[in-house]
Amino acid sequence: MSSEHQDDRVRLHAVIHGLVQGVNFRANTQREAAQLGLTGWVTNRFDGTVEVVAEGPRSQVQALERFLHRGPRLAEVERVERHYDRATGEFGGFNIRY
Repeated sequence: MSSEHQDDRVRLHAVIHGLVQGVNFRANTQREAAQLGLTGWVTNRFDGTVEVVAEGPRSQVQALERFLHRGPRLAEVERVERHYDRATGEFGGFNIRY
């Protein structure tokens, strides 16, 4: 991998608000992230939100962020809090955390 591609790897930390639990949000996010070749995790939080950390090439991570704003068919996303940072490379895949 060239250093140019390595430098373009980012980390997205997002918290999704709305009707996002009990609508297959985690499974759909995991599938979307895997199709995009991203690493990281997704989890339900006690406050009813869904939290996502995803790493990969900027364009792929931004594609996942666009998905998070829509969510799966039954979700009603109200808003997405997001923060971008440099990727750490600490994840081996994209997992659902329970």
